[in-house]
Amino acid sequence: MVGKVLGLKDLEQFSSRRSSVYVDPECDKFFELPLFIAASSNDITTKCQCWQLSPGKEPALRSYTEIQQLLQQGKKRDVKNILRENSWPINSPIRAQLWPMLCGQHLTKQQMLDGFYWEMVHQVFGTTELSEKPIMLPAFVDATHCLPYHLTSTGRAVADRIVNVLGYDCPDITYSPVLYPITSILLHFMSEEEAYMCLAGLVGSKEKVFINQTKLQHEVTWKTVMQIAKKHTKSAISYFQRICPGLKLERVFMDWCWWILAGLPFQHLVRIMDCYFHEGIKVLYRVALVVLNLFHKECQSNNEWSPDNIKNDIGNALIKFCKKIPVSPAKLLHAAFSIRGLSTQYISRIFIKTEMLLKSRSVLNSGSKQLIKSRSSDNLPTSQSQVNIQMMSHTLTIREKLHSESCRNLLFTLWSWLPVRITMYQPVLLYTTEEHGCSLTTFYVRVEQHEPTLLMIKTCNNEVFGAYCSSRWFERNVKDDKGQRQAYFGTGETFLFSLYPERAKYPWVGIEGDKDLGHSSELFMAADSKMITIGGGEGQAIWMDENIRFGKTDGCKTFNNPPLCPSGDFEIRVLEVYGFVGI
Repeated sequence: MVGKVLGLKDLEQFSSRRSSVYVDPECDKFFELPLFIAASSNDITTKCQCWQLSPGKEPALRSYTEIQQLLQQGKKRDVKNILRENSWPINSPIRAQLWPMLCGQHLTKQQMLDGFYWEMVHQVFGTTELSEKPIMLPAFVDATHCLPYHLTSTGRAVADRIVNVLGYDCPDITYSPVLYPITSILLHFMSEEEAYMCLAGLVGSKEKVFINQTKLQHEVTWKTVMQIAKKHTKSAISYFQRICPGLKLERVFMDWCWWILAGLPFQHLVRIMDCYFHEGIKVLYRVALVVLNLFHKECQSNNEWSPDNIKNDIGNALIKFCKKIPVSPAKLLHAAFSIRGLSTQYISRIFIKTEMLLKSRSVLNSGSKQLIKSRSSDNLPTSQSQVNIQMMSHTLTIREKLHSESCRNLLFTLWSWLPVRITMYQPVLLYTTEEHGCSLTTFYVRVEQHEPTLLMIKTCNNEVFGAYCSSRWFERNVKDDKGQRQAYFGTGETFLFSLYPERAKYPWVGIEGDKDLGHSSELFMAADSKMITIGGGEGQAIWMDENIRFGKTDGCKTFNNPPLCPSGDFEIRVLEVYGFVGI
């Protein structure tokens, strides 16, 4: 029954299905405010207005089955449009099925067996019974933002348990303040086990970003939002800087996610989550921009937000404004998705550029191209892994008599160029011509499902160069909406490098600025049964034939690189491809 308040019979049937996965069947006691409002009850509307439904004609809303069929057919764009346009009531039962399905599509681990979560609970706590004593939260949780959204003490204990189990299962999460609030929101619409599975999908997603998991990612994200806001909300930014001449924008944008998660009313949050669970964090970026524009508009017409009232703490004023936001969830989302020029590609470019600026592990002097040594080796592979690489690798051992310290320095250099999140994982040799033969077919069998990969070539003249490939080589088989295979694939994280005789890194040209550089600047990777190519536009940075014997290298527009070896044409002595364990 979608589009209106549930009747008592509907409520009983739905609650029966929903509570069957709980240890305690009376799962609705988790909530201080009833999740689903019976038609004969209106006593809670005075407690929380967010549960009231807007009067008026009910729109024709799409069903769970319709959306499920579209997802199964791979029509993700159609699903995206439906999620954006269908304002299901906050008490609609659709989310109990819809949200787990949306989050489940992002799962990358092998299918978890029934009972997996409860086995993990027993492993972590020694029992599946919910303790009456407080549970210590993982270190990645921000204790000041454990937003419960009306959960009772029992519901909060369940949320505590979920994030503990997730932290145990995903030890690479070191800082993730938004994870707890999202857990609390999920528990309003599903069982504890289903909420955990949803989070596992969001955390493990490879194609899209949903939840930051390290302090670096957290910082890169808010700085990315700040850079985007400078372009898309210029008037608001100028206004804030005018009324607060000494204002540091960083202090405002550090809390950008709390404008949404701690500020917006719950009915707004639920509709945002409908889209977020499918599209990723870019939905929150868009909402943040709308919040800034609305706040700026109110500042000019509402004395409550006059310069004297907000100039001392604009960040806190933004959160207070969100609590009273003057638009409906539908209008908020409509405005968010009406922002033009905010493509996933554009956001990715800003994010990668910001990450590189913050990384500061190694930089190349543009004149001499001399490597400045990293300040820290914390993210090098483990000592044993370094030994394994050196024993396996024929490319890093450039000459037979090259001593181990030189080899280690090359490894250090290469590692310092990787995206920071990748340095947390251990490298593993996936393919080498020395052991697996010279065949592109074998290359694909051993490599194509891994993402990212590090491709390294040693020529018969002892030149060593290669590429960090951000996407799976399997994507050469992916077809577009017209059923045609895409010629090029990959993302702006892809880069070229040379290790010998010269050390240099050649990142994507799009990182240098925000302007559109054209199609030729985005030709990252291409492959078929006859060749593989990295980089394009007036030349191919790396090209290899199907026998992995001969290749050529040119300058190209995608990376603005010189040929990676002086002669241009080369004969391959060794090709090696590395993956990363745990990704």
